[in-house]
Amino acid sequence: MSSEDLQDTDTEARFEFKKEESSAFQTEKGLTEETIRIISDDKDEPEWMLERRLRALEQFQEMPMPTDWPGQPDLSEVDIDEIVPYIRPDIETRGGAENWEDLPEEIQDTFDKLGIPEAEKNALSGVGAQYESEIVYQNMQEQWEEKGVIFCDMDKAVQEHEEIVREYFMTKCVPPSDNKFAALHGAIWSGGSFVYIPEDTTVNMPVQAYFRMNSEGMGQFEHTLIIAEENSEVHYIEGCSAPKYSAFNLHSGGVEVFVKEGAHVQYSTVQNWSKNTYNLNTKRAIVEKDGTMEWVSGSMGSKATMLYPCTILKGPGATDNHITIAFAGEGQNIDTGAKVYHNAPNTKSTIESKSISKDGGRTNYRGLVHIADGAENSSTSVECDALMFDNESTSDTMPYMEIEESKVDVAHEATVGKIGDEDVFYLQSRGLDDDDAKQMIVAGFIEPITEELPIEYAVELNRLIELEMEGSLG
Repeated sequence: MSSEDLQDTDTEARFEFKKEESSAFQTEKGLTEETIRIISDDKDEPEWMLERRLRALEQFQEMPMPTDWPGQPDLSEVDIDEIVPYIRPDIETRGGAENWEDLPEEIQDTFDKLGIPEAEKNALSGVGAQYESEIVYQNMQEQWEEKGVIFCDMDKAVQEHEEIVREYFMTKCVPPSDNKFAALHGAIWSGGSFVYIPEDTTVNMPVQAYFRMNSEGMGQFEHTLIIAEENSEVHYIEGCSAPKYSAFNLHSGGVEVFVKEGAHVQYSTVQNWSKNTYNLNTKRAIVEKDGTMEWVSGSMGSKATMLYPCTILKGPGATDNHITIAFAGEGQNIDTGAKVYHNAPNTKSTIESKSISKDGGRTNYRGLVHIADGAENSSTSVECDALMFDNESTSDTMPYMEIEESKVDVAHEATVGKIGDEDVFYLQSRGLDDDDAKQMIVAGFIEPITEELPIEYAVELNRLIELEMEGSLG
């Protein structure tokens, strides 16, 4: 076996393995008021959080399932009554251990195979690791803690930073009323990350949270809340994976980012959900004067994804950048995009979307750019590129532009194409075989996203896409 074959096998093993289900506590399937009260009681939450959960449950029950978007993924299989919404793993330390060695052996082994402890040593300022419904490991380098940086799990934040969480949690950025799955998330959220960066503080190494679903037929609903105070800077990386089962899994996370005046936040995601997972997230940022928000997203895996990170440019001079890549193979519908609201003058946004489809897979860019009346001297540029491997695959672009101000610059460009025979032939004439030639073309196609990631994650993203092209990941 060649070294490349070994590398392929290692990469597949990192994501496809399963562990026997073992939990300290879990709810029954379905979603009722009793379920919400059980979850809140198990977490020993304050009364106000329980009240917010119950209000979100009411809103979820009143909202219809989204069904009328052109070309949207089929969600008919998503039956909340068949989902286990909360599984607390069998660990001694609630809120996450500070040492990997304190975790049960099977959980240690899971994250060892995913490479998280090694990444923490080599490339990260802090790591949070979630297994099923709760964070099982949380650590931050002392040098950042001494500067007032807070990086902990959301359940701990509710207890120890209650005033901040109560002010920001699903009130100003992603209210439960936003959509049906935001309401679902507000009712049964569990785990996730709380990141607070003090004024004038730059965290110059990324922090990462990794979310792992192991059990069949479960839902994962982590919440991420990031607050970057004035002139601060942080790069947050999110990784996700799950093994494949016959029953469907549901991932419906929530992300809220607050970028204060002059602050800079980059939020990078490398997702590799299994092909039985429905990935239905809500992510949004609010950016104040001269602040910068960057979204970098790689979406592989899942049976269906509906994900449209949103930024509200609230203050003059605020900036937003989106770089996304989506890959869809057989039986997959990856519906992704971006939303930007220019609500102040001199704001700027760029959206660069790359999609790849093969073996009958479907990708779709669905985006919205809104420039409000009075947001003069604002500019936006949207570029959507799609690459298809065959005639059975589908790729669509659905950009919406709502321009209410005349003194603005707006640009949109979209291209759709197949891998050209002449390009493959040229590379074959230089000694590459057919597969290697196609992989090189794809690597060049996605370079804009990989160059924005730390080298460890860029390599991982390239390997995942190569395995997807070979049909090796389930």
